[in-house]
Amino acid sequence: MTDRAVRNLEHLRGSASTARVLNLLRVWEENGESRSDGAVRNPDWAARPVFRTHALNRSLIIKHRLRRNETDLFTGRRQVATKVVIPIDDEDLKTGGRYVFVNQIGFERMMIEAFGVAPTHPDIETLRLIDKLPSLDPFLLREQLRRGGLDPAPCYFSISDGDLQRMVAFVHSEVEPLVTLSLGADTFAVASDSAARMAAKILSNTPGDQLEALRLTLRLAPEQYQEGVFCWKGFLYYKWTLSTLLGEVAAVAEAVRTIKPSGRIDRPAREYLDRSRAVLRGRIIRTCDEVSRTLSIYDDAYARLTQEGRPTAFRDFLLDAPSMFAKLGDQLGAVQHIVSYWRFRFGPAAHPANVEELMDIFMDFETGLLGRGESPDDIGMMAA
Repeated sequence: MTDRAVRNLEHLRGSASTARVLNLLRVWEENGESRSDGAVRNPDWAARPVFRTHALNRSLIIKHRLRRNETDLFTGRRQVATKVVIPIDDEDLKTGGRYVFVNQIGFERMMIEAFGVAPTHPDIETLRLIDKLPSLDPFLLREQLRRGGLDPAPCYFSISDGDLQRMVAFVHSEVEPLVTLSLGADTFAVASDSAARMAAKILSNTPGDQLEALRLTLRLAPEQYQEGVFCWKGFLYYKWTLSTLLGEVAAVAEAVRTIKPSGRIDRPAREYLDRSRAVLRGRIIRTCDEVSRTLSIYDDAYARLTQEGRPTAFRDFLLDAPSMFAKLGDQLGAVQHIVSYWRFRFGPAAHPANVEELMDIFMDFETGLLGRGESPDDIGMMAA
């Protein structure tokens, strides 16, 4: 299928959310073959790719909210799908691209016809691993691929340009205590400028871009530096994400409690919706509280560095941090999905949802809020 909507590709390049888009085209432009002489800029990009198929490794992977006319493409009911877009022209995204949804009806046949990728090809399993994720944030994505036996190069796990711009002020305020500790409170202007530079270095997506003072402060060996800063960036990303969600979460939780479907509603549907309202509202708030508690572990470790002068404690925390990414990413991804879908579906000009659609939405939200290892029965138990 062909997607010629200009905003879907051109707009995504600079402003898309990290959690929604994995821009492998940008990764190729920054690390892959040069257009002028064909030389590979970053050999690690070629040696450890996400996808073995050339076209897929230069695609845009998007967590896409399904429109009404797209839900019939799947055998089961779902609100969000993983969309793979192959640009028609790498240099002019306004021309649009070909796309396919992972696991849509006829998915394997379409992959053979469009890309020559057989059902047994490893890239098919990689796409299905990605499809299981609630979001595409790079920290959750890396852990998911590792669980699947894949270890792509670090250049594939970057934060989008749009989110980097939105995060700058937040990260600046986060690192200021560390810079002040290093330079002293009396040098405010210098400390502020240094904090800005440190924030830019931490957020940088440039391979090998090191800040020697930061490495020495954390007492990281050169080979540990990249992993340590990647993990620090992960916790900063999750803290920033939670801070941006909190303003909307309460409003969405209240809207879930009060929304009424259009049309007639029978008794079983009413009972389900009444139960689901209470469960969803409580689960949304509880999930945000759990994320806050996990992030407080980071805050405590950072305080040991900035208030107690114990850099090794913070370093050790960062090197152990990836084990927390899967849970944090799952939880925040589920809440992001609820907030963004609610805003998309029930905006100012939206038409009311009927009983069947509202039940489907609530069921999708409930499933997304399940933790790894939980089953749908656990939600019923919470409601009891």
